[in-house]
Amino acid sequence: MRAGLIAKKMGMTRVFTETGEHIPVTVLQVENCQVVAQRTPEKDGYRALQLGVGKAKVKRVSKAMRGHFAKAEVEPKAKVVEFPVSEDCMIDVGAELSVEHFVPGQYVDVVGTSIGKGFAGAMKRHNFGGLRASHGVSISHRSHGSTGHSQDPGKVFKGKKMAGHMGDARVSVQNLTVVRTVPEDGLILIRGAVPGHDGSWILVSDAVKKALPEDAPVPGALRVAEEAKAEEAEVVAAAAEQPEEQNAPVEAPEGDAGQAEKKED
Repeated sequence: MRAGLIAKKMGMTRVFTETGEHIPVTVLQVENCQVVAQRTPEKDGYRALQLGVGKAKVKRVSKAMRGHFAKAEVEPKAKVVEFPVSEDCMIDVGAELSVEHFVPGQYVDVVGTSIGKGFAGAMKRHNFGGLRASHGVSISHRSHGSTGHSQDPGKVFKGKKMAGHMGDARVSVQNLTVVRTVPEDGLILIRGAVPGHDGSWILVSDAVKKALPEDAPVPGALRVAEEAKAEEAEVVAAAAEQPEEQNAPVEAPEGDAGQAEKKED
């Protein structure tokens, strides 16, 4: 069992296949997802990996969490989540996971917080049909009707479908397909809708009801430190070339050169 990823929902768009078919996808962004801590049976009674993603202002982090991040030698994270893993899928603290953790065509399960709808009636919340729309029904066209019984049992059973708060709940969606990953931008394109509003945190993990693809990296796709060093070297090289271009000699126009020769004569 591998760890998942913590992603931020960016919105929806569509992509086209080679045959011209368009596929609606949800765009998820993974930013600096690192292993913050390990949970082991010897110390904690269970095995899991604690992942952190995003960046948080230090002043908004409690002292206890500052020490927790300092121990792992990682920057303060905006979101921290634990994923249960098997013994062969443990990853060292501080390692950074890439979006290549998931491969195109793989099935994944996503978990998010649904969009809140406030206080909703029975027709919207539970898809009730409502009462008759004729004149015989007096101002009760959208009511849910009776909810209780007679003297026995003389109460409304718990869990009765009635009007109430709708949405803003933890929702899991299984067996969604990964259409594409963009490692350069840290993006995952998942087919279909994902619960939650834009900017909310989404947990993405391997589908529990589908087999893991053979080409999926185990224990996970890690962003190699050499790649990060190479990127830094490119930035330094680009910065070093700019001053040389600015200090390069400027050739005088032909008109100015001709005037200078006449003055010498």
